[in-house]
Amino acid sequence: MRGNGGAVAGGNTRSLPWRAASVVQNCRMRFWLTFLLMVCVAPAWAAHAYALWGDPRYPAGFAHFAYVNPQAPKGGELRLVSNLRTSTFDKYNPFTIKGSAPAYLSSLMFDSLLVGSLDETATGYGLLAEDVQVAQDGLSATFRLRPEARFHNGKPVLAADVKHSYDTLVGPHTSPAYKTLLIDVAGVDVLGERTVRYRFHKPNRELPLTVGGLPVFSRDWGVENGQAKPFDQVVMDVPIGSGPYRVGPVRFGKDITYVRDPDYWARDLNVRKGTANFDRITVKIYKDATARLEALKAGEFDLMRFFSAGDWARRVNGRKFNTGELVKGEFAHKLPSGFQSYVLNTRRPFLQDVRVREALGLALDYEWMNRQMFYGAYQRVNGLFGNTACETRGTPTPQELALMEPLRQHIPAAAFGPMTVPPRTDGDSSLRANLRRAQQLLKNAGWEVRDGALRNAQGQAMVLEYMDSNEGGVRVVTPWMRSLEKLGIQLRFRAVDFALYQQRLQKFDFDITSMAFQGTHNPGQEFADLFGSKAADTEDSGNFAGVKSPAVDALIAAMTSAKTEAQLLPACHALERVIAHGHYLIPQWTAGTHRMAYNAWRLMRPEALPPYSSGEGWAIDTWWARDPVQTAPDKK
Repeated sequence: MRGNGGAVAGGNTRSLPWRAASVVQNCRMRFWLTFLLMVCVAPAWAAHAYALWGDPRYPAGFAHFAYVNPQAPKGGELRLVSNLRTSTFDKYNPFTIKGSAPAYLSSLMFDSLLVGSLDETATGYGLLAEDVQVAQDGLSATFRLRPEARFHNGKPVLAADVKHSYDTLVGPHTSPAYKTLLIDVAGVDVLGERTVRYRFHKPNRELPLTVGGLPVFSRDWGVENGQAKPFDQVVMDVPIGSGPYRVGPVRFGKDITYVRDPDYWARDLNVRKGTANFDRITVKIYKDATARLEALKAGEFDLMRFFSAGDWARRVNGRKFNTGELVKGEFAHKLPSGFQSYVLNTRRPFLQDVRVREALGLALDYEWMNRQMFYGAYQRVNGLFGNTACETRGTPTPQELALMEPLRQHIPAAAFGPMTVPPRTDGDSSLRANLRRAQQLLKNAGWEVRDGALRNAQGQAMVLEYMDSNEGGVRVVTPWMRSLEKLGIQLRFRAVDFALYQQRLQKFDFDITSMAFQGTHNPGQEFADLFGSKAADTEDSGNFAGVKSPAVDALIAAMTSAKTEAQLLPACHALERVIAHGHYLIPQWTAGTHRMAYNAWRLMRPEALPPYSSGEGWAIDTWWARDPVQTAPDKK
């Protein structure tokens, strides 16, 4: 928020990354702000980097990150397709609420004070900032800007620009995710031309790197005739950032090209060495998945990440693959599994009873789907923190119980027992047995089959709607629909135009949909946007399930206020137990590899994928163009 966009197995699963304007962009920004830079426990002295636990991998004065080729040549072009659910765009501003900005614009055009490495889970290094000093009491962080830092218009990046960017992002015209993420920031002080201080309401281990990860843009962006326009009117004004690329040629509805800035101020900086190697990055737009796949086979672009197991197993083939021009690559990573799920909107009366929600999950036959539809390519998701130290197993520890007991009245009783395990339909388990359990849960909740339908005491039939913006998503949902029919539940598939889909999500106008929530090794304040009570009543927030729980709020607060890993982990585990046993999310599936097809005659890459990199991001950041372009198979 995984990858950024697309269904992992053929449905309309949305990825909620680092994240702004449309729902998708908002979610991408969340991921970008909270995973790439992670969080830290700040020392009281200025340093080149911050590490959450222990020391940074790279010492002061390091030459370059280990996963790049520092001698990679500059030049050539990378042609790829969008990582977003919709690839078209109608604005250049990725931060305003309305509309859709082009894919990759934020990461290519805007530098931040700090930047993360892709072979660590929780360290940030100076980019715009040459060092950071955190106050002894943890209530402020002071950044010194590099004197060489420049915007695309040639002007220096100054402290006033940092303050302007922050004030704009927490203003009225941007995603509410920023306001939630930065709720503990009290303000920003300009201490000098190149010195800026963030003040915090309370000590919070993640805040120095959270603010360090904010995009910084020029005060000149949106200025017209000497007057700054309201930010929601800064739509088609080309952004003025300080990143390695600028907006180049654009053909609306067809493609956008980002052009490398030959004068990029940080091109020789250690955190940027070996990156931004392509002169041009062109993002192509295709109307549907079939056209996109056939365009890849025809050589119209160079790189495509695959989320569909069916496509990867059966349709990624052809002449160019046979010659070796196109290569299928599966790259193993150590990213959090995330929590791709069916989201149950508890604002709907039929979905407010936890027993009903659990029953719906019991009707999902994942083992059959993985075997028959996904070619055995996936593993089942469970909980919020899979593949991280925060992943929860077994029964609560004494440390977890110390957090949970004062909140017992607001926590499902089952959460005090073993951690949830998704129901299985193989081995000693069966779908029939799961449906019997579901039937009993529904009966206990006041639902019984009468007149051919599952009805409550008022005689209302349980009819639910699954919302998707992709008609092809019905293939994945149909087996679940058939199982629910055996319980007397009618689940209707509703495909809507993507623009309407976004609007309905922003207003929480749905019963059930799919989301691919990005995971993190270091959870923090972003979870208040995903599950906090305040966010449940805030349109365009990330709390799609409508979770409103004093226990969840308290556990998120405990998580964000943790000073040590020993304090963090019990809070994470307790939160995961409460969410899992609340059955707000029906776990789907995940993969431990990035599946990408790429043109090996045009592109070259480092030997190994850094363990915490996204697929396309790795290629955009660290690959380079083959020169000259290969035109025939290698002779052995």
